[in-house]
Order: sequence, then structure tokens, then C-alpha cells
Amino acid sequence: MFTPEPGFPLGDIPAAYAAERPDTVAVRCGDAELTWEQLHLASDAVARGLKRTGVERGHIVPLMLPNGVDVVVAAFACLRIGAVPQPLSTRLAPAEEEAILALSEPVTVVGPQEGAPVGDGRFRSTTVAVLRRLGSTEAALKTEVGPSWKAPTSGGSTGRPKIILSGAAGAFNPFDMEAWGLRPGERSLVTAPVHHNAPFSTAMTTLFNGGTVTLLARFDAERVLAEAERHAITWVYLVPTMMRRILALPGPVRARYDLSSLVSVWHCAEPCPPATKQAWIDWLGPERVWELYAGTEAQAGCTISGTEWLEHRGSVGRPAWGEIRIVGLDGTPVAEPGVPGEIYMRVAAGKPPAFRYLGAELHETDGWSTLGDIGEFDADGYLYLHDRRSDMLLVGGVNVYPAEIEGALTEHPHVLSSAVIGLPDPDRGNRVHAIVQIEEGRTTTPEEITAFLTTRLSPHKLPRSVELVTAPLRSDVGKLRRSALRAERLNGTVD
Repeated sequence: MFTPEPGFPLGDIPAAYAAERPDTVAVRCGDAELTWEQLHLASDAVARGLKRTGVERGHIVPLMLPNGVDVVVAAFACLRIGAVPQPLSTRLAPAEEEAILALSEPVTVVGPQEGAPVGDGRFRSTTVAVLRRLGSTEAALKTEVGPSWKAPTSGGSTGRPKIILSGAAGAFNPFDMEAWGLRPGERSLVTAPVHHNAPFSTAMTTLFNGGTVTLLARFDAERVLAEAERHAITWVYLVPTMMRRILALPGPVRARYDLSSLVSVWHCAEPCPPATKQAWIDWLGPERVWELYAGTEAQAGCTISGTEWLEHRGSVGRPAWGEIRIVGLDGTPVAEPGVPGEIYMRVAAGKPPAFRYLGAELHETDGWSTLGDIGEFDADGYLYLHDRRSDMLLVGGVNVYPAEIEGALTEHPHVLSSAVIGLPDPDRGNRVHAIVQIEEGRTTTPEEITAFLTTRLSPHKLPRSVELVTAPLRSDVGKLRRSALRAERLNGTVD
């Protein structure tokens, strides 16, 4: 039975599994599915098509494709010729799209429409179908191992976009498999858009290990349960926003589906409210609920099982790879447990760099760098998050962490999500303002929200104003663009 060894070219993965199990489904999305043989033939032809358009080893290839089998075909085609796949959203703001493509400097952009202008108009997209026809009669290719296997992006409307080139080459590396608890032959359900790093990484890693990936074209709470039962899913990727929406389904609806095949449900990308996590543990059992904390840079990270979480409620786990330390606001490393500070990370001694930025400068000292998160360790070495340093509010000389307030808000039964921001206050410096997304049709009032928080937060942390909305505050993968929400309110552009 084929099992890739470290260093095996990722571009040869489809051919290797096709030789062994040609008729086994590799990837599906909706009614479309590809067996390993079909994935091999399609990605091989698209790789030749990319070569004919001028793509060479090391080139970044933007994949502006929705969730579907095409994005997987295109990614493997890139890896086949040593190019670097860069999944991108099909709904980027024009300025963001232009900035990312200026950094990528692509020869070819793959999209859903042939000849569609992208970026500032200098580029025209081509499709997987056109590339496949273009490469259908070419001679066999020699596989090349690229310098990086993925090029996710970060930034956008909250800051200048940057590209985070993975430090791992286009060859098999067990790192992602171990970090995400993905076993060989896993049947994974990826519920979020693969233009984000974690969904892309886990989908591809499942395939690298000979598993089957089921992609959702878009998130639907009941569809997650239906697909899990239909395909005997063993591994699921979710974010806490999705977890809340699934919990919001009526009890009889959730009970309708057989989830006995599930081995692990993983969540990341945003803090998980304790009440939400507890509800999932009560439903599925603590051994099946897992959490990962890391940045896209992946120089270090933590994982925690539900069983551990019950003993260290609110923690994101102990370091699973790399090194993590807490640094006080005075710049001095914190040795004592229970003392908060900024979280710094670095790769383990002797390991190569985990990433390289394009479009940004890395600030580090002796390999240590920070994503700006504030947190603390307990006496057992478990990490607890407070908030981002950039999100911390100074209210009357006291530090207030929005994430703590948002965690209390999500315990309200009618609240779907929230964003806490600081608005100018002549007396206290900042006024705590809560933007609260409530369920459609609810008659919840700001006064009720304030009364609910009064028993859960100290007086100095209570929002001085509450704004109720029904539009989503987070993306499909739970990302909250807090600075954009604040700017809208400062500029008076809120509807």
C-alpha cells in the first residue's frame, strides 16, 4: 500500500494513488466528484497547459476559484511543475485583488471565467477547462519540486496585504498531518472556503495522505450533518461561528443524523466561547472535539483535546510544535504562570524558517516574532488567550480586552456574533461599543443585552453603547475585521 515518505514530490501524489486505487473517490463537492485516476489525468493535463502559458518552477499561480474539484486539480497541477498554488477569494475588493497580484507577479491567473480581467486589468484569467485542453496533447512532464507548496495571503481591508510563502517545499512533509491529527485514509469534510489557509491546508493534506475530501460549496448548518452521515466522514473542519449555527438547529434536526463515524472535529480561526465548546463536548464527547491555535506563519502552535479542555477550561492547549513564550509590555520575558503578556513564537532549534513574507517585513529578535496576541500560561503549561494587542482598549487608564466581552455576549441565546470596538470618548479615552448580531425576527433590545452582561462583567468592562445588527460580522471562516467596523462608525458610513 502506497504511503508517501518525507521528500516525495507532492506533484506525483495523484499518479501514485491512481496506480493503486484508480476508482476511489479523491475529492467531491456537491454533485461533482473525481476519482484518483480522474484527478491524476486532469491535473497532469492542466500542468502541461500551465507550462504552455509560461509558468515555471517557483512562479506563484493565483487560483481565484470557489470551492470545488477545479481548485484541487489546479493546485496539484501547480505542484506538478514546481509552481506555488495561491488560492484566492473570488470576491476580493478590487484594491485588495490588485495589491495581491502585484506581489504575486503571476504569469497566469486561474479563475472561473476565460478572459475575465483581474487586478488592475493587466491580467486576464484562464480556466481549468481551457488549460486542460491546452495541455491535452503535450508530451509527458518531468515532475519538479517547487520551493514552496502554498502561498496564502493575509491583510486586506484591515491592512496592506501580504503573502506568506510556506517554508516547506513542494514535497511530502508529515507536519500538517501531525498538527491537525489527520490520519492516512481520512474522510475529511472541509466546510469553509479553501482560499483560506486552514481549509486549503487540511484539504490538501488529507489528499497527500490518500484520504477523500468532501468540500462544501457554501456553509449550511444542516448540510454539514447530512454530508457527515452520507459519506461516513471521520474528520471535520469548523470555526466557532459554524459551531454555533449548528447548535442553533432544532434538537430533532440534529438528532436525525448519524454522526457515529466522526473521530475528530477540529476548530480554529477565532476564540470559541466556553458555552459553545461545552455544548459540543456534551453532544459528541470530549475525545472528539479538538482545537488548534496558530498563525498562518506556523512557526509554533498549540492543540488541545476536549478532555484536556475540561481540566483547563478556556485554554487553547500546550505548544505542540515550535516554541512559545510570554513577553511583558515592558519587553521582559515572563517566567511566572498567570501573568499576561504578548505571545511570541519561533521555530524549534535546528528547524528551517517556517515562512517568508512578500510585501511585509518580518520583525524578529533571535528568531522570536509575534502575531500580536495577548495571553498567559498556567502552571501546567497551558496557554490562555486574552486578545490581540492591537485590539486592546485603554478605558480610563485600564486595559479592556474586547474578546472577553465578546465571549460573554455569545452566551446570550439570541446573539450569533459580536464585535467590541473603542470609540473616542473625551473623558475616558475610549468608549466601549458593542456591535451585536442577533437572530432574525428577535425583539431583543440593547437594554436587555446590557442587563445580561451586568452579571457577567465588571463595571469598567460593560459596553457604554450597544448596536444591534442582523448582518453577519464575520466571514465564513470566522474572521472579524474589527478595524473596518470601527472605521465605518467613525466615518458615518453605517447604513
